[in-house]
Amino acid sequence: MKTIIKKILPLFTAFLLLTSVHIYAQDPVKTAPKNYKKVLLENDNVRVLQFEMAPKEVIPWHTHPNHVIYALSDGKIEITDKGKEAVTMDVKSGDVVFIPAVTHMARNIGSTTIKLIITEIK
Repeated sequence: MKTIIKKILPLFTAFLLLTSVHIYAQDPVKTAPKNYKKVLLENDNVRVLQFEMAPKEVIPWHTHPNHVIYALSDGKIEITDKGKEAVTMDVKSGDVVFIPAVTHMARNIGSTTIKLIITEIK
């Protein structure tokens, strides 16, 4: 019996680790298709996404490669990167921000719908 447990335990542990990565590292278009309205362009170099998030809305854990956001509207968003404390960002229309590869979740804590163009760099 101990031999069976010794053989199964590492496999079970590996399964849990792989599963947890997929839970926390999802493609944002699959995780929140209601918010990632449209893939505007996708090729070998970039993926450009149209994004909207209504007030009080939460985007679950997802992953982006290096990316650039361009704000189409003003808003207030709370971003929680994996393993870090939440950070509040005041977004202004016309803002452009480079964000390194990240796994995070987001919450619209403002009173307006946030509209962004997100360019992921492959």
